[in-house]
Parts: sequence; C-alpha cells; structure tokens
Amino acid sequence: MAKSLAAGISTSTPNSVQFFIADPNDDACESFQTSVGTGASVTRLATNQEVVSASDLVFLAVKPQFLESAIAGVEFGNRPLVVSIIAGFKIFQLERMLGIDRIVRVMPNTPCLIGKGASAISAGESVAPDDVELVMSFLASVGTIVQVEERLLDSVTGLSGSGPAYVFTFIESLIDGAVLTGMPRGIARQLALQTIIGAATMMEQTGEHPAILRDRVTSPGGTTIEGLKALEESSFRDAVLSAVLAATERSRELGE
Repeated sequence: MAKSLAAGISTSTPNSVQFFIADPNDDACESFQTSVGTGASVTRLATNQEVVSASDLVFLAVKPQFLESAIAGVEFGNRPLVVSIIAGFKIFQLERMLGIDRIVRVMPNTPCLIGKGASAISAGESVAPDDVELVMSFLASVGTIVQVEERLLDSVTGLSGSGPAYVFTFIESLIDGAVLTGMPRGIARQLALQTIIGAATMMEQTGEHPAILRDRVTSPGGTTIEGLKALEESSFRDAVLSAVLAATERSRELGE
C-alpha cells in the first residue's frame, strides 16, 4: 500500500515530493524505488528514527502486528504530521504510543497505484484543518477521498479497503464461468473486464440506484433473470454482505 500511494503521488505531483524510506528488506526498498519511478526523489535511510527526523509528513505503513517494533525507540520530537494507514489502531492509541497528537488515519486501497483509489480519512481533535487538507490533496491525486468519523474507518476497511479483492474474485469467477461454457480464456477475460468497467462507469455517470440499472438489464423470462436466480440460490448477496462484515470485524479486532 505504501508503494501504491507513493507511486500515485509521485505521478500526480512530479518533482515536488521527496520520499525518505526505511526497511530492513533490501528487495522491499528496491521495489519501492521502482514503483515510484523518476517522478520523485527517493532516499533510503538506515533507521525509522532517521526517517521521522527528516520528514514533515510521516506515513505509518506497516502491518498492525509490526507497529510496536517499527516505532520502538523512535522519538517524534519534531512533531511531524503522522498519517497512519494501519488497520484497526485508533487515533487515541497512536497518540499514546507515539507521544504526539498530530495524527490522521487513512484507509486507502491498492487502485491508488493507478490513480483510481478509494480512500477515507479521519483526523484527531488536535490536527489543524490545513493538515487535513494537505493529506486530502495527496489522496485526491490518486483517486477519491472522503472524510468520515473515525468509528466508520473499520467499515471503510471492510468495504473499499478489502473490496478490490472481492472484485478480482468476482471477475475471475465470471471468466471461469465463460471458460466452462467453451469460451477461450483470453476473450472471456476481455469481456468480463469490460463488463465490470462499463457497469461501474454507467452507475457513476447516471447516478442511479444499482437496482434500477439491474432491472433495465433483466427482461421477463429472459437469460439475465435466470442468472440472477442462480446467484440468489447460491446466496451471492449474503456472501458479499458477510465478506464486508467479516473484514470490518477483523479490522476492529486488530485495534483491540
């Protein structure tokens, strides 16, 4: 996710951002530099403390289980603005752990890499409006950004944070279904992908409820209603609801 954000930001704001990174894994650092490309300067530093000391804006981009080891011994005396993209951990927890109160939480998703991300932000009470606007401007450069109450960030994680994985699984299933009927996989992939893109774009441009758009495709006694019947018999809707709820609950558990 750090690579996705950095790559998107460097593409949309070329030559205006300098990145400092620290990671014990050489391959991870090389991959970061490759992803960001030539759109921004990337400097690898030896420790997380050096990154914090050199930065005005710090992204906490580690798995929740690695947070404590990542910040162990790090002093935030220069009071940088800290952006956490760590699922689960609440602002008050981060304030206590880091010893500062300039903290915002962001839940982005991987399509930020191509400028099509969906992100949500929530700020601590002590964060200045200008700081929030700065972070939102960065996130707006890599997709859609909304501001929400912190209590909703777990839901954001379950929906848009994990959502690309649900969509990829759905697309894969569409392709496999067509292949099962005898269609070549390459053609099935092309048609499935454009179907998803077209349907999402239609919903975005018309602003209409998905049920209305669905009904326009569904003729009485036709093929689509038979397909929808099969989805309902397989509890498709319940499965999607359960996926969002399960991911949301897991996000809550990570912050406990």
